[in-house]
This record gives sequence, structure tokens and C-alpha cells, in this order.
Amino acid sequence: MKENNEENFLMLSGIQHFQFCKRQWALIHVEQQWEENIRTVEGNHIHRKVDQPLIKETRKNKLIIRSLPVQSKELGITGVCDVVEFIEDEYGISVLGSKKKYVPIPIEYKKGKPKTDKADTLQLAAQAMCLEEMLVCQIDKGYIFYNEIKRRVEVPLSGNYKTKIKDLVSEMHQYFNKGYTPKAKVGKHCNSCSLQNICLPKLLNKQTASSYIERKIKG
Repeated sequence: MKENNEENFLMLSGIQHFQFCKRQWALIHVEQQWEENIRTVEGNHIHRKVDQPLIKETRKNKLIIRSLPVQSKELGITGVCDVVEFIEDEYGISVLGSKKKYVPIPIEYKKGKPKTDKADTLQLAAQAMCLEEMLVCQIDKGYIFYNEIKRRVEVPLSGNYKTKIKDLVSEMHQYFNKGYTPKAKVGKHCNSCSLQNICLPKLLNKQTASSYIERKIKG
């Protein structure tokens, strides 16, 4: 398959964009457009604290690795795990030539608080699927640390999430291969979009201001 060629791998981080808004994902990953806003600046600041490439740290029964590159040939995606904690477990796997056995636990860092949608969880599930393929293991849970509430939330990674990831990534590859950008679906989510100034002017050129405002209110 074309997606199995590493040159055609998509960014794992795009799964969150795609779940939030397919048009936003296409503007970023297909059309290569981007625009900073206060939310993306805050998010980048949070990740700078975590993104110290391949720094390893040992704490009692765990090995902590930051900014761990991961990929999945099956899914055709590549990315970086903010943090992976390897917890000692006699039924785990060997890593980095260690004689000890470990179970890997992916941890994603987010600037805000837990969301009602599943975008963050799906991104974490995709990281787990990459680790499972690379390390030949099974990962049943991960954590998301939300900076706004200053704590991590445990996320069970069931088969349902992994099935959803396969469907999402398949659709992403279809859009990317066709160079397709979906039409805008205006709603409340547009107010928090980092590409609002890029996306909406294009929309406004195709309809009257009154019809746009009416759609915005109904959304």
C-alpha cells in the first residue's frame, strides 16, 4: 500500500485536528497552512517543558523517556510521544538492553482541561498503537496530563478506540492522497480554531454576510 511507504506517513498529531475539524486538518496537513493564536502559543509552551529529546530518567520502579519518536507502518503515521513511562513488570518486555521487564505507558501533555469530545483520547490511543507495533506488546491504558487542572487523567485504551483510529487514519490518507479539503461546517467550535482567519474569509467569499451570521447563530 502507498501508505506503508514512510515518505507517505501522516503526522500522528493530525488525528486530534481531524477529530476536531476535518477542514482544519486539511488546511494544516494538505494545504500546509498554519496560524498561531493564544491557544497554540500556550500549547507550545507546555510542550517545550516536556520535549527534551530522548532524555532518560530512572525513578524507583520506572524508566521515563521523553520525546520518544514512534511510528506505525500498518497505520502509515509517525509522531512523538511526549512521555513514555516504562513500569517494571515481570510480564513486560525488555527495552534498551535492560535485563528488567517493563510495561510501557504513554503520557500526553495538554494545556487545557479534559474535553467532552474524544480528540485527546484518540491521539493517545494512536500513540499506544504505534508503541504496540514497535515493541510487540499490548497497552491497555495511558494518561493525559492537563495543565489547567495540574493533574493526569487515566485513560483506558479499549479496542473500540483502536478501531476508531483505524477508520480515522484511513479517511485521512484518502483526503491527503486526493489533496482534498472539505468544505467548512460552521459551528461553535470555530471560535476556538487557530485557523479561523484563514478558513472563514474563504467561506465568506462564497456566501452573504447575513447567511453566514444566521448559520453561526444556529450552529
